[in-house]
Amino acid sequence: MTPSIGIPQALADIPTDKRLEVMRRVGWTGSISQAARDVGISYKAAWQAIDTLTNLSGQTLVEKTVGGAGGGGARLTVEGQRLLALADALAAARAEVLMRHGHAPDTGFRLGLRTSMRNQLACCVQKVVGTSEALVVQVVLLLQSEQTLTATVTRESADLLGLESGRPVLALCKATAVRVQPPDPFRALGGASEGCCLSGTVHRLTPGEGLDEITLMLQGGGHWVGYARHAELQVGQAAEAQFPASAVVIAWAE
Repeated sequence: MTPSIGIPQALADIPTDKRLEVMRRVGWTGSISQAARDVGISYKAAWQAIDTLTNLSGQTLVEKTVGGAGGGGARLTVEGQRLLALADALAAARAEVLMRHGHAPDTGFRLGLRTSMRNQLACCVQKVVGTSEALVVQVVLLLQSEQTLTATVTRESADLLGLESGRPVLALCKATAVRVQPPDPFRALGGASEGCCLSGTVHRLTPGEGLDEITLMLQGGGHWVGYARHAELQVGQAAEAQFPASAVVIAWAE
């Protein structure tokens, strides 16, 4: 079953999240670089904000434009405009509820979770592998791209989260745990491999000393960030993101 989390998942932490402000500035200025300057973050961080919201919502929120005095820019899609409208409505409703219960909106009373994990993808539980007596189980997750990845969690965590087939969840993973490399021909022939592997193409590349940061556009949609050996990959090249199942964190919000 294909996961169907949708736009509400991208609105989990409206009051403190600069990602929505990046989107808003893109809508105003028609430029991702200008949006980054306005918000006070790097161009790369602005793209990461857009990628994360795109992953969480399962919708294309920003699209590139061509032509014009600057040679091109960006604009919000209809779904991007809808996301911001919902964010404004939810923020207003939240402020009203807090005031009604004696909490000023700016007192630091917060709901939601913020995390340093760059990789966040909407998915659903396909199956949980492990006996009822097993201390550790394998949770197979189905992404919107129809690819799967596996998370290793304790039986206790699986039970407490109520992980079962069909449950919408988020898959999170630190970018530093992800190794991106050219496709493995052994796997293309049906060979098995340990850990998780997601296929796609190199969407963005930030050169570094010894390692390059790679943003992979996954087959079927979504992005995954990791690192490759310097000059090993180029933009547009097919690649695989590999990482251990123990690096995958499962989350969901009520």
